[in-house]
Amino acid sequence: MDQCEDRQEGVRPSKPSLCGDHESHTKAQRIHQKRPHTPGSGPDPSCVSVMSDESIEPPLQFRQSADGRIQHKRPDFPGPGSSCVSMMSDESMEPPLQFRQSAYGRVDQESSEVPSAQSAQQHRTQPDSIFMLLENHIVTYVKNELKKMQKVLTSGSPESQREDEEVLDGQDEEQRRSSREAFLKITLNFLRGMKQEQLADCLQSKSPSMCRSQLKSNLQKKFQCVFEGVAKTGSPTLLNQIYTELYITEGGAAEVNKEHEVRQIDPASRKLDRPEITIRQEDIFKASPGRHGPIRTVMTKGVAGIGKTFLTQKFTLDWAEDKTNQDIQFTFPFTFRELNVLKEKKFSLVELVHHFFTETKGICRFEDFQVLFIFDGLDECRLPLDFHNTMVLTDATGSNSVDVLLTNLIRGKLLPSARLWITTRPAAANQIPPECVDMVTEVRGFTDPQKEQYFRKRFTDKEKASTIISHIKTSRSLHIMCHIPVFCWITATVLEDLLETEETEQLPKTLTEMYIHFLVVQTKVKNIKYDGRTGTDPHWSPENRKMIECLGKLAFEQLQKGNVIFYESDLTECGIDLKAASVYSGVFTQIFIQEKGLYQDQVFCFIHLSVQEFLAALHVHVTFINSGVNLLSEELTTSQTSETTRDQPAEKLLYQSAVDKALQSSNGHLDLFLRFLLGLSLQNNQSLLHGLMTHTGSGSQTNQETVQYIKTKLSENLSPERSINLFHCLNELKDRSLVEEIQQFLRSGKRSKEELSPAHLSALVFILLSSEQDLDVFDLKKYSASEEALLRLLPVVSLSKKVLLSGCNLSERSCEALASVLSSQSSTLRELDLSNNDLQDSGVKLVSDGLRSPHCKLQSLRLSGCLITEKGCASLASALSSNPSHLRELDLSYNHPGNTRLQLLSAGSKDPHSSLDTLRLEPGGVQWLRPGLKKYSCDLTIDTNTVNRKLQLSDNNRKVAHVDEVQSYPDHPERFDKWPQLLCSNGLTGRCYWEVEWEKNVFISVSYRGIKRKGASEDSEFGYNDQSWTLRCSNGGSYVLRNNKQRQISVCYCARHRNHHLSISESRTDHCIQTQSPHWLLSF
Repeated sequence: MDQCEDRQEGVRPSKPSLCGDHESHTKAQRIHQKRPHTPGSGPDPSCVSVMSDESIEPPLQFRQSADGRIQHKRPDFPGPGSSCVSMMSDESMEPPLQFRQSAYGRVDQESSEVPSAQSAQQHRTQPDSIFMLLENHIVTYVKNELKKMQKVLTSGSPESQREDEEVLDGQDEEQRRSSREAFLKITLNFLRGMKQEQLADCLQSKSPSMCRSQLKSNLQKKFQCVFEGVAKTGSPTLLNQIYTELYITEGGAAEVNKEHEVRQIDPASRKLDRPEITIRQEDIFKASPGRHGPIRTVMTKGVAGIGKTFLTQKFTLDWAEDKTNQDIQFTFPFTFRELNVLKEKKFSLVELVHHFFTETKGICRFEDFQVLFIFDGLDECRLPLDFHNTMVLTDATGSNSVDVLLTNLIRGKLLPSARLWITTRPAAANQIPPECVDMVTEVRGFTDPQKEQYFRKRFTDKEKASTIISHIKTSRSLHIMCHIPVFCWITATVLEDLLETEETEQLPKTLTEMYIHFLVVQTKVKNIKYDGRTGTDPHWSPENRKMIECLGKLAFEQLQKGNVIFYESDLTECGIDLKAASVYSGVFTQIFIQEKGLYQDQVFCFIHLSVQEFLAALHVHVTFINSGVNLLSEELTTSQTSETTRDQPAEKLLYQSAVDKALQSSNGHLDLFLRFLLGLSLQNNQSLLHGLMTHTGSGSQTNQETVQYIKTKLSENLSPERSINLFHCLNELKDRSLVEEIQQFLRSGKRSKEELSPAHLSALVFILLSSEQDLDVFDLKKYSASEEALLRLLPVVSLSKKVLLSGCNLSERSCEALASVLSSQSSTLRELDLSNNDLQDSGVKLVSDGLRSPHCKLQSLRLSGCLITEKGCASLASALSSNPSHLRELDLSYNHPGNTRLQLLSAGSKDPHSSLDTLRLEPGGVQWLRPGLKKYSCDLTIDTNTVNRKLQLSDNNRKVAHVDEVQSYPDHPERFDKWPQLLCSNGLTGRCYWEVEWEKNVFISVSYRGIKRKGASEDSEFGYNDQSWTLRCSNGGSYVLRNNKQRQISVCYCARHRNHHLSISESRTDHCIQTQSPHWLLSF
C-alpha cells in the first residue's frame, strides 16, 4: 500500500510519539518502496478519499489576543449526522520520499520515478513533506497527552497516574519521560495564559512528574548547604564543596556491639580480614558480585559523628540534582527525631508522606512508583517499634500510629515495592530483626588518606594543613579519633586557632588537652560574636561559668541515664535558658521541629558523644575542686577547709572510684569519661581552665597513686576492652612505663612465663593490637605457653589469621574461649593448631560448637595428639555436616577415632558441599590416648659401631660419658674417629619422644645416617652441616646449631624431623625430643 492508499483508508498512526511512532515511521520511510507508474501513460491517475469527519476531532485553532497571548478556539462543525466527501487528485501532491538501504545499513534517499522536469520542484518541496509528517505526529501526540491529562483531572484514578508514569521499554525511556514533563510545562503555561489558574494548579498537583520535579527542587534547597559540626548556626557551607568520601564497607557483625563507640573505631579493637567489600554512597542499593536477589532494605551502622547523616544528605542531593540513582522516582528522607514528635498522632502512610513532603499531595498511592524511604538515626528513635506484636497493616491509606506504620513498612507488609535505608549507631541496630534487613553496611569514617584529604580541603593554606596532619600523626589518640569526621572538625577548629599564637611543640597531644582547647575556643567565639567582647578579654565571665556549670550538669546526668538526645524539660531541670543554649552554638546544637503550626517541639544534643562525656567529666572535676563534693559517691568530703588544694586522700578516692565505676560498666559507656576525668587531674591541664575553677588539684603525688592503682587493676581479670581503655587512661596521665617495659621485653627476645605478669600481658595485648602491621601469625609460645596467657591474649587470637597453640597445656576452659572466637563474625582466624594439648572429647565438643557456627570461616584445624576418641570425632563430624563450606584441612592423627566414626568422617569429606580436601587419621589407635608427650615414647639403642673411642659406655650401654682415656673399640667404617659422637641404631619416623638425664654439658643431636664419620671437618660434626641438628645444653645457657648457624633458646626444647638418629655425650635432667613427619622442620 502506497501513501495514496493510506490516505484512501483514512488510517492514522496508532501510537504516535513526539518523534513519530515506529509503525507510521516505517510506512512513510519504507525501504525500497516505490510508487506504481506506467511509462508513457501521462499524468498519474487520481485518487479519491471518502472520509467522515466523525472519525476525527476538529483541530485546535489559535489566534493572538491583543495582549500578545496565544489563545485557541475550536471551530463549529456539522452535527453527528453530517459528513463530507473530499475528492482530490494526486497530481497536486508531491511524490513521496523513497529510501533504499545501503550496503552499510544506512538508509539513503532515492529519487522518485517522475519526469525530470519535476525533479527541481520535488527537491524544493521535500522539507515541506517532512514537516507535514512531523506536524501530523505532533498533533497526534498532543491529543493523546491532553486526553491523559483530562482523565487525571476528571477521575484522578490511580490507573491514570500509572498510565501517565508508565515505564517505557527501550533506551529512549528517559527521553520520552522528559518529553512528557516538557509538554506538561507547556500545557500549564497555556492554561495560566487562559486565566485557568485553578485548573493549572490542580493538574500540576496531580502530575507525578511535576511532583517529582518540585520535590527535587526543594530537596536541593534543603541539602545543598550544611552547617559543619553544628546545626542551624554559623555560616553555611556547600555540601558538595566540603564532602569527603567516606569509607563504607559491606557487612557487619550480627551481634550487637556494646563497646564504647570510640573503642569501635580503635584499630586495637578491630582488624578485619582482607579484602573488605567497600561501597560508594551512590551504589548503596547495588548488589555486590555473588549476591542474588534485589536489595530492599539496607541498614547502615556507624558510631556517632562518623558521617551517617552527611552520607544520606549527599545521596539525596545527588539524586535531586539528577546525578545518580535516577531509577528511583521519589526519595523521602526522614529523621527519627522528626518522627518522635508524631508519637501520639495517627496517619496513613500516604498522609505521613504528604505531611512532610507537601509537594506530593496530588499523589494518592505510591505502589506505581519506585520509592526510597530514608530513616536516619534509629538510635534516636523513641517510638515503640514492636516487630512481634504489632498488627499487620497492608493498606497505605489506612490510618494508624507512626510506630505501626514504620514496623509494617520495615517488615515489608506495607508498600513492599519500596526501598528502605536505615542508619543507626551500632548499639541500636538490634531494634530491627535481621530477617528484615537485606544488607548491612558500615560507615567506618575516614581512612588515613581521607583524613589528609579533609584537612587539605578545610585549609587553603597548604603549609598549615601539612602542619596539622603531621601533628595528628604524632599522637595515637588523636589519630584514632580523626577517623570520626566531627572530631576532624573539632581538631581543625582548635589547631587553626592555636597555630596563630602557639608553637608547634605546645599543641595538644592528648584528648583531654584537645577538648579543653576546644571549649576555650568556643567560649572566645561566644565572647566576640554574641557578647561584643575582644579575644583578649577573660574567657570565663560569670555568665560563661554558669553556662558551663549547667551544660556539665546536663551532660553528666544524661550520661548516667544513657541519653544522648534531650528535650526542653531536660534543659529546664538543669537551669539552662533555651535562648542562651542556642547562642552557645559551638558546643550545643538544637533542632526546631514545627509542623504547619500544629505543634512545636525542640530536640537537643551535643555535637558528639565525646563532647558530652568531656563536659560530664569537667562537671565532676570542677564540682569536686570547688566544693569538695564527689558526685561519683555523692559524699561531701572534709577537705573544704583548704583554700588552695583538696585533701589528697579525698582526691585519690575520687579518681579511684571513677576507675571502679568505669570498670563496672558492661558496655564501657564511661570509658571516655574516665579518660577525660583523669586527664583533668594534671596540673598543666588545670592551668588551661584557670578562672573556671576556684582551686587546683593536689598534684603529682595523687597522679602517681592513681597510676599505681590502674596498674593494680590491670593485674586483675579484666576484659580486654577494659584493659585497653586503662592503657589509654595511663596515656592521658602521661605514664607509659608498662608499655615501655613490654616493648623492652619484646626487643630482648625473652620468652618466659614468669617474666610476664597479668599487667604485662594486658600491655602486650595493647601493643600487639595497636601495631600498624597485620596479625598474620600468632604463636603463644613466643610469649608464655600457658592457658592464663591465652585467655588474656584472646583479642589477639581473634584478630590473627593463623594461631599456633600446640603443646601449651590447654584445657576445656581454653576450648570454650576459642569456640567464641570461631563463632564471632568479626574473627579473622583461618588456621588453628591445637595439637598436643590434652583436650579430650569434652574440649573437642566445645571447639565443634564454634565450627558449627555459620560465621566460622576456619580453613585448617590441627587436633593431632589431643586424646580424642570416637565420641569427640562424632562431634566434629556433626559440626562439619552443619557448616561444610570452609574447612579444608583436618588433622586427627595420633588419636583414636574408631572404625564407625572413621567411616562417618570419610563420608563427610566426600560431601559435595564440603571443601575438605585433607583429612589425616593415621596413625590412630587406643595406644595414643596416654596424656602428654609420653604417648610418643620410644626405646633407643646405642649403635656401638658408631661410638667414638673417647666415649665410655656403661649400665648395659644405656649410659655414656666423655673421658680422656681412649677406649678399645674395634675398627669399624661407621665409627666417628675424631669427634666425641655416637648414633643410635633406631631409625626414627613419625613422632618420637625420649628422655635424657644429663649433668654439666650435653650435646643432643638428630642426624641423617649419611653424615660423614671420618676426619675432623665440619661435614662430620653434628650441627655444622646440613645433615644434622644439635641442641647444646649447659648451666650457662642453651642454643641450637644447624649448618653452622647458632640460635640462643630458653628452657624446654622440642625437635622435629624425619628419619634421624640420636647421639649423646655427658648427661643430666629430663629432656624431650619430638619428631614429626612430613614437615622436615627442626624447632626448639
